[in-house]
Amino acid sequence: MCLCCAMISRRSMLGGGAAIAALLHAGVASARIRPQDMAALVGPGFKPTERDEMGLWKEMDRAEEEIAGSNLLIQDPRLTGYLKHLIGTVGGPAAQDFRIYLAHIPDFNAMMFPSGFAVVFTGLLLRMRNEAQLAGVIAHESGHFLRRHMIRSWRDQKRKTDIFAVGAMLAGVGGAGAGVYLGDYVQLAQLGTLLSLFRYSRAMEAEADAMGAKLIAETGYPPMEMASIWEQLIGEETATARYRGKNRRRGSLFDTHPSEGSRLVDLRADAAELTVPGNAYDAGRVRYLSMINGIRPMLLDDQVKLNDPGGSQYLIETLAQDGWNGLLRFYEGEVWRLRNRPGDQLRASQSYAVAVVYPDAPADAWRWHGISLMKQGRTTEAKAAFARYLTMKPDAPDAAWVRQMAG
Repeated sequence: MCLCCAMISRRSMLGGGAAIAALLHAGVASARIRPQDMAALVGPGFKPTERDEMGLWKEMDRAEEEIAGSNLLIQDPRLTGYLKHLIGTVGGPAAQDFRIYLAHIPDFNAMMFPSGFAVVFTGLLLRMRNEAQLAGVIAHESGHFLRRHMIRSWRDQKRKTDIFAVGAMLAGVGGAGAGVYLGDYVQLAQLGTLLSLFRYSRAMEAEADAMGAKLIAETGYPPMEMASIWEQLIGEETATARYRGKNRRRGSLFDTHPSEGSRLVDLRADAAELTVPGNAYDAGRVRYLSMINGIRPMLLDDQVKLNDPGGSQYLIETLAQDGWNGLLRFYEGEVWRLRNRPGDQLRASQSYAVAVVYPDAPADAWRWHGISLMKQGRTTEAKAAFARYLTMKPDAPDAAWVRQMAG
């Protein structure tokens, strides 16, 4: 569907929803659309006046009500307030009318709905290295709204196909609010079904890219970060495929793009045109990390449990380009431990040993470091590691077992 809407992966759709992902993909135009040619087609307080669009908004209001009540949403006022501020900053003329929700789903995804509300997945936050990258994704999504792509594609689909009522698709969106989030993925395929009715053309995707680049440049972010996002995503998909010894999976966002390279070239060209020599751009890395610091362990934990060691290791190494720390080293170890191929346990123990050198090492790094030392017969060191773990996490569920191991 767009730069990241298309990333509802096969992991999310296990149990019957895999076909949804293929419906969400579209490419970019072969002829580049320049950012300076993009202008918003709607302004503040926009409301539809034509009957079909009014009906569509009414159905989207129902969808938003279901999503807003979902147990999947992260209810952290500081973090959700940050996202609201960010979309208000880079969302263009209609920014103050937008609403944004954060869903606890470890996939790279964000989507803008026709009535002006957006949903961001936690997997997206994990992959962003700074605020500028997140702003670029949100600005791209806003670009779809500002260029009125939703109603344009909706009308185009109505002309070409026998579209059934949107209301029929809404039954089950609310089901995403039940149970733990891993079990809710199948029900969230309903969102993919809704969005499949707004399949954007390559020209629309190119407009959203250009509009997004223009929006972040106007708000002081380095425009090149949008290209960096795309480059990172290409690398992660390639790493996943290489690990599995296969080509990129069917239904991935690259299937219907002309080539990932051409889009990367266009995004870099956009950035080159928009970058003002001598400007002191702020990517907002420190500010961004301070906002997600509280949930970053959860984001990494979600990722390494997806059974995608190739993609997970690439992602961790990409994040570490800005500097290794105890948290990243620990989860590097977790990738190896959970993969459990010959030699992986040694790799894991080495990562744990490095992790605990950093002051931000999580308690579990000390636990696994202690277990690794115990297996090596280094009992005294292992006991010291267990003691550190218990100091950091005295009420851990396995505290009694660890105390026994520590003597």
